[in-house]
Amino acid sequence: MEKRRLGRLGHQSSVLIYGAAALAEVSQEVADQSIQQALDAGINHFDTAASYGESELRLGPWMPRIRDRIFLATKTGEREREAAWRQINTSLERLQTDRVDLIQLHAVGDLDELDKVTGKGGALEAAIRARDEGLVGAIGITGHGHEAPATHLEALRRFPFDTVLTPLNYALARDPEYYNAWQELADECQRVDAGLMIIKTIARRTWPEEEHRYTTWYEPLDEQEAVTAALAWVLSHPQVTGIATAGEVRLLGMLIQAEKDRADWTPERVQQTLDSITSYSSPFVAMPA
Repeated sequence: MEKRRLGRLGHQSSVLIYGAAALAEVSQEVADQSIQQALDAGINHFDTAASYGESELRLGPWMPRIRDRIFLATKTGEREREAAWRQINTSLERLQTDRVDLIQLHAVGDLDELDKVTGKGGALEAAIRARDEGLVGAIGITGHGHEAPATHLEALRRFPFDTVLTPLNYALARDPEYYNAWQELADECQRVDAGLMIIKTIARRTWPEEEHRYTTWYEPLDEQEAVTAALAWVLSHPQVTGIATAGEVRLLGMLIQAEKDRADWTPERVQQTLDSITSYSSPFVAMPA
């Protein structure tokens, strides 16, 4: 699997980042099978969060065996310093490790949320303390929604975040305002040498009513050709260091296959395939509460 440098952190991360939201509601047996599938494919970067159900607990039993082989990231969704500090320490306990490589301020998708985490007494202060005390190696920021790229650009002006995890896919890029904001963010990440990771690569749209075939909160692309095209298009952006796999264990194999196959795809084939997808739109039109 291709690896790309995760900005100034220097880690050679697999371009597929294991999105451990997929483990939120599965048994340990199912989790074990999925984690092994990822490792066998060459994935060396695992991304979870305190808010992802049982995810940290499912990853924890693996840490004594693989901790020195992977880049491990988690997230805090708390907004205040003390609550975030407690959550970071709880995450370490659940993950059965004394240190993670990256703590991310989670779901910061607009300026109001950014003000909360970066203001006096905000969660950023807890992340800095955790870094200074050796509990985390680096600090990142994540977020969903149409305002995410512009918000994350402002975040980089306020603090030297080591990484950014932000949405991009072909449907979102059809909106010139969104894509221009994303390009500005990508350029700034390159300028300051921050790792730029992507979410929602294979999101197709918001779920139609009463139709939820997967555990993802959005409807994903689930035909191999479409998945391969979507992955190839996002990874064609040189600023991107990797994409988080979808939050559904049954989709991991398609993404692994797509990463293998994408080298054989021409840009023309990628665009033709993506242009042919029906009902393809932003997943943020009607996000769940």
